[in-house]
Amino acid sequence: MLYLTRDTCNLMLAPVRLAADAVKLACDNPFNPFALAPGSRMMAASCEMFERATRTYAKPVFDLGVPERVVFEHPFCRVLAFGEAAPDARRTKPKLLLVAPMSGHYATLLRGTVEAFLDTHQVFITDWLDAKDIPVSAGRFGLDDYVDLCISLFSELGPDLNVAAVCQPSVPVLAAVSRMEAENHPRVPRTATFIGGPIDTRVAPTAVNRLAEERGFAWFEQHCIHTVPWSHAGQGRAVYPGFLQLGGFMSMNLDRHLSAHWDMFNHLVEGDGDSATKHRAFYDEYLAVMDLTAEFYLETIRTVFIDHALPQGRMLHRGRPVDPSAIRRCAIMAVEGEKDDITGVGQTRAVLDLTPNLVAGKKAYHLQPGAGHYGIFNGTRFRTEIAPKLAAFMAAHARPIERRKPADRPILIGGRARPAPQRASVSTVGPNGPRLPEKAASKRPDRAEVIELRARS
Repeated sequence: MLYLTRDTCNLMLAPVRLAADAVKLACDNPFNPFALAPGSRMMAASCEMFERATRTYAKPVFDLGVPERVVFEHPFCRVLAFGEAAPDARRTKPKLLLVAPMSGHYATLLRGTVEAFLDTHQVFITDWLDAKDIPVSAGRFGLDDYVDLCISLFSELGPDLNVAAVCQPSVPVLAAVSRMEAENHPRVPRTATFIGGPIDTRVAPTAVNRLAEERGFAWFEQHCIHTVPWSHAGQGRAVYPGFLQLGGFMSMNLDRHLSAHWDMFNHLVEGDGDSATKHRAFYDEYLAVMDLTAEFYLETIRTVFIDHALPQGRMLHRGRPVDPSAIRRCAIMAVEGEKDDITGVGQTRAVLDLTPNLVAGKKAYHLQPGAGHYGIFNGTRFRTEIAPKLAAFMAAHARPIERRKPADRPILIGGRARPAPQRASVSTVGPNGPRLPEKAASKRPDRAEVIELRARS
């Protein structure tokens, strides 16, 4: 009933919002003589603040000035690539997959993260879909499904893929890498960077962590799960509504948000358009939220925040153990913010302790002084201090890109790539002495490259 009540109130306020918009336009119109009257700016500012406070914000766009391409589709997610699809011979930039948080906000929250790597990397990002818009017929999407999706993405976009998990996806990404390593998967990512992720929430618990432990699983199941009403495509689906998550986010720093809105009102009254524009840009993004499937939300609450299953070695994926100690090939970096009030300092760094069989040379850690949660993946500090460290880490563990000769390039026939002739076997010498001859890898392109080549053709 809560979801339906909220939607009903939103519809009832629609005429009032239209009236407020009309009054604002009249007060701002330079051809209206009353626009110069005392109090007209205050009236226009009041109308705008009312309209913004009662609006349902649409999904933002990346708008980075480069083409966006969908290279992978799933009922609950699609993967976007940025920039024109380049022929295989020109692929000199390393691949970076940003796994955006599925925690209420859209992937566009990482707009600054994407922008920081556009010039140096082939950037991909998980663009999660709003659960209320996904029909029940699409099935469920729980934590196991999330890990399955990560494994599929790493396989499709590899080889030599770099992965960066921002906040929430740190646990499923680590689980996916652990399972791939345990099964000796050939397309384990080259590097995995965990940015402000709740790997072990027992370390330096924050208000978010304490709430989960104090309330218990049953409380979240009873109070946070609602059914999508008839007015949406996902009618009947059990979800954790985005507006509840937004309310939780804002209540953590309510004074700051109230102060910011009061400042915007004053900027509008004073005619400070630049400051008002910055406020609009931030809150248009911050107030746009999406629903999460009930099963994913509840399983995450239990596994990550209540049971601490991963750091205690009790996490399972499809009945099989998730053991980070199996990681031996994928280099790992942890990034934390000194003033992070969502993920406490040490929670992400725990990933380095959970991977004892990964050599020290493949581990890295960075604590950003003065940065909060948002500041470790967006903003000036991220662009000038954190992003260069991430790029250097990925470069240090990259495999040199081999340029193909024209004769070695694959030929597309009917949408399929015909691999170039294999070269003769070569002997290699490892750290423990000679190894048996291995066949050189064929020059067959990975599936993501084939998809892009097919699109160009």
